Amino acid sequence: MHRTYETSTAPVRVTWLSDRVEIMSPGGPFGLVTLENFGEPGIADYRNPTIAEAMRQLGYVQRFGVGIARARRSLSDNGNQELLFQVEPTYVAVTIYPA
Repeated sequence: MHRTYETSTAPVRVTWLSDRVEIMSPGGPFGLVTLENFGEPGIADYRNPTIAEAMRQLGYVQRFGVGIARARRSLSDNGNQELLFQVEPTYVAVTIYPA
């Protein structure tokens, strides 16, 4: 729901490695979300509110603006290391390390 289609048709890439999982999503921060505040609680914006609402109605999203916090909490509860984000103007990448 957050990615951009205007500058790239590249898919979201998920790479499973022996010691980590890497996820790369085309499209950097948008609107209220900046390089400086990315991942802060309560900061959210959507490139396409229609797609965001459709995803909510279909059950793919429960609440807007809480995905990163929920992922952090779930990984912490599981004993995983903190998420490592690389936030750039044209993409966002996250690395997830095992417990």
